[in-house]
Amino acid sequence: MRFHTRKWVKPEDLNANETLFGGRVLAWIDEEAALYSIIQLENKKVVTKYMSEINFMSTAVQGDVVEIGIEVVKFGKSSLNLNCEVRNKMTRETIVTVDNIIMVNLGDNGKPKPHGKKKVEFVRDRLANADD
Repeated sequence: MRFHTRKWVKPEDLNANETLFGGRVLAWIDEEAALYSIIQLENKKVVTKYMSEINFMSTAVQGDVVEIGIEVVKFGKSSLNLNCEVRNKMTRETIVTVDNIIMVNLGDNGKPKPHGKKKVEFVRDRLANADD
């Protein structure tokens, strides 16, 4: 799994127990899944269709640095199935896992659109191929 994003836990990210608010980390996961899918599918019109069971395993406190990892499980016809792990950057302790996130590629009409992708692509490779 590749960890693409880091977040610094700030006072506004905390709940009444002064630990990382679950809703905040879920928003971070949703945003990371969307950004990852937009880059992979090369389309800005991508939406979250489904998130499986969310497993809160530990927490974070103010000042912690957490990182969000995303991994492709499967390419569908118009979808991308991902899984996610959020962990403490310094201790590597897992904070949250989500086993299945389904992102859907949309066309201009707002309906699911086939994306034609079959494997993970890296931007650096696309840029290198553009020079050929």
